[in-house]
Amino acid sequence: MQFRKLRREDLPRLLPYFRRGDMRISAYSAGAQFIWHAFIGTRFAEEAGCLCLCECFRGDCYFYYPLAGENGDAEAALAAIEKHCRDEEVMLRFSNIPRGRFPELALRYGADLRVTDPRRWRDYLYEHENFRSYPGGAFAGQRNHVNRFRKEHPDAAFSPLAPADLPEARAFLHAFDAERANRGVKFADEEMRGAISLVSHAEELGMDCGILRAGGRVIGLSVGERCGDTLVIHVEKALRGFAGAYPALAQAFAREFAGDAKYINREDDSGELGMRKSKLQYRPAALANKYNLAVQRALDRLHRPPEIRSERLVLRAVGDEDAAAYARLAGDTALNADWGYDWREAWKEPTAPPAEWFLQCARDDFDRRAELPLGVYAGDTLVGEVVLHRFGSRAEAEIGVRILPEQQKKGYAREALIRLTEYAFSELDIERMEAKCFRRNIASAKALSAAGMRPDGEDEQYFYFYKTAAM
Repeated sequence: MQFRKLRREDLPRLLPYFRRGDMRISAYSAGAQFIWHAFIGTRFAEEAGCLCLCECFRGDCYFYYPLAGENGDAEAALAAIEKHCRDEEVMLRFSNIPRGRFPELALRYGADLRVTDPRRWRDYLYEHENFRSYPGGAFAGQRNHVNRFRKEHPDAAFSPLAPADLPEARAFLHAFDAERANRGVKFADEEMRGAISLVSHAEELGMDCGILRAGGRVIGLSVGERCGDTLVIHVEKALRGFAGAYPALAQAFAREFAGDAKYINREDDSGELGMRKSKLQYRPAALANKYNLAVQRALDRLHRPPEIRSERLVLRAVGDEDAAAYARLAGDTALNADWGYDWREAWKEPTAPPAEWFLQCARDDFDRRAELPLGVYAGDTLVGEVVLHRFGSRAEAEIGVRILPEQQKKGYAREALIRLTEYAFSELDIERMEAKCFRRNIASAKALSAAGMRPDGEDEQYFYFYKTAAM
């Protein structure tokens, strides 16, 4: 699965995914991605007929729920995202998960979830019909504002944006930018730049765009798009000095573009209390939750490497006193060939690395929770290493072992594999242990079989094995 940076040029081709979307959350729309993709570092991939989006923040990636196209398979796309995170050896994180998808993911990944749902990021969902007429006593304020606006500006008129209107629309946005009062508010500058650019590409992206004129000039502008049963509003701006322009603009836009939409999404308030008060005055039908989920893997629960004992061996973190022996193990060319990793890819200097470098690499791998490396000790002698890695979000892990040449053929590999697997099943709640070895490495295949691992297929390069907690 290959994720690549989302560019403006990609969005027109991806529109069918957004248009079919039923998430009712603004992040799952082309307009929101257009405005924010550079700021949040959006990346995307297409998998199993689905659009898979992720945003990157401080080095971590947060995935959205897959947007299925026609005949798309969201289950298969989720499995591909999980495999991607296993291969990259990173925690699986989700963002912008709607309430309707949250139970599915909670059941899929179990209790080991870190969940947040910040109030300031929840979208405001409104019944579409309420914006058409502002009915009843609950909307008396909006009706009064609209009536005042119409009375003070009898020539006011709303119309869809035509190509010939673009220069005037851009001039309006720059005028609005010059007088806006929210400078310094978090993300306000990014949003304004995105809005100006979105209007210029509204036709290309299939956006609904309308302008409100009064006194011979544009005094309001709104941009949105239809996603499933929801009309998502991305831009809604009006000049100061035109009391009632905002409710008049919102009503006119709904009448022109909402069609048979059930909801209007007017996005979040970003924690800005003035905006929150305004949005609440329109009586939202619901605040759309945007759950963030971090799926805890078994390794993420370990604060330090454990010490595990078997009949002859101790599996524990390698100490400084064994740095030289560990360097001989990790730097052995033949062992590395069967291990599937060449340290020379990481060491860029022309001279050989010091012994301590190999040990520090192993410690760094644990610190960033990429793998659990344990030295295999017979008494006080380091005889090899056994590693758990490729931890998955559904209680999987992969195991591997390597033994120093002079310590081989003593059954140490089999014993270390058995004992670490037992520990993983009983203490880490791993449910499926996996392993692989090169087809040429017959000794490794025999050790895996002797440790109770069952064949799980093969390809041109590897034999695959597995064992479950129930076996």
